[in-house]
Amino acid sequence: MILSRLAPLGALALLACAASSATAQTTPRTTGLTLDRVVGLMRHGVRAPLDGEVPKGTRTAKPWPRWTTPESELTPRGAEALMAEARADRARWIAQGLLPATGCPAEGAVRIATNTSSRTIASGEAYARGLAPQCPVSVTHLPIGQVDPRFEPLRARATRFDAAAAVADINRFTGGMDALVARHRPALRLLDSVLGCGDPKGCDPAGPARLTPSADGHGIDLSGPIRTASGTAQVLLLQYAEGLSPSVGGVPVDGAMLARLGGIHAALFDVYSRSPYMAAHQSAAFGEHMLDALTASQGARVDMLVGHDTNVTALAALLGFDLVAPGYATNDAAPGGAILIQRWHDRRGRAFVTLAYRTQSPEQIRGHAANVSVKPVQVRGCPVAAPCPLDRFVTLMRERLAPLAR
Repeated sequence: MILSRLAPLGALALLACAASSATAQTTPRTTGLTLDRVVGLMRHGVRAPLDGEVPKGTRTAKPWPRWTTPESELTPRGAEALMAEARADRARWIAQGLLPATGCPAEGAVRIATNTSSRTIASGEAYARGLAPQCPVSVTHLPIGQVDPRFEPLRARATRFDAAAAVADINRFTGGMDALVARHRPALRLLDSVLGCGDPKGCDPAGPARLTPSADGHGIDLSGPIRTASGTAQVLLLQYAEGLSPSVGGVPVDGAMLARLGGIHAALFDVYSRSPYMAAHQSAAFGEHMLDALTASQGARVDMLVGHDTNVTALAALLGFDLVAPGYATNDAAPGGAILIQRWHDRRGRAFVTLAYRTQSPEQIRGHAANVSVKPVQVRGCPVAAPCPLDRFVTLMRERLAPLAR
């Protein structure tokens, strides 16, 4: 996660299975339509923990497992899962006529752009290898470490962000920080049990729940149980997906328990990306990129942005749907998960869009699975159970985006 001053072909039978499973979900919505473009936003794959993601002072009954991947970097298991997701996407898009069944896509037919952190760049490269193996697909990004407004709009000051207005809107959306903590108190108690430190007062160094504008007015600062525990819950999930043991204390931990704990991590996005104000500003720059790609008459057939969980949760909130996927808490963005905006045309040339959320569960990542989940999602304001006219979708999305500072 980037808080951005907000504190951020093989296995053909299996591929065919993945394609047929995904098509079964989307074909009833697109009969008589031809797929001509996919514009996507994807979270990077499984990574090693970030420095401080488990806050200093967090106590456990057993030591945390050792990671062989350096801090914050994409892991080999994460790269493998991204390639599996890309192969499943490729199989589905070949079946739908978007990509050629043999050979490489035409020059410029696939465009992949990532944020400037090494884990997003490596994720884009792994996805490219799976989508178009042995083909010259470039992965573009700004220089490593440079702030890219598409993925970190607040740090880049890409919009006229008002921190006080943001705090007020977040409090309206959540009911306030005390109410947010109260809703997640059972999961916080479960996390203490998992950590097993033996202290009835809790195992992490959380203080009072507070949300304030940052000192410079260009971000927000969150403290308290959700801020401190969310990173710990995410690290436990990443350990499990990576094939490491997530049991560091009191109780055995399985995928179902991790999904319950994931609600704490998802609560972080109720603050940083899911209120109307935050979704509008967090989505502003990549939203304009996606709208340009969707409305251009010429361009890539697959246009994929690779960023962070904050980006994916913001886009879902902006468009009015929850991120729901096997193995994850609602609105806890899956590593490697992607929101796919699919553009179609009919025989008269009229354009429509459908949306889907494509993921692998932690169990699938851990087990080196080839199959994926592709779940259609409904955009608020678009026709129910039918493709949305492109012009309608563009109007809705543009109305909800914060204007870029010019």
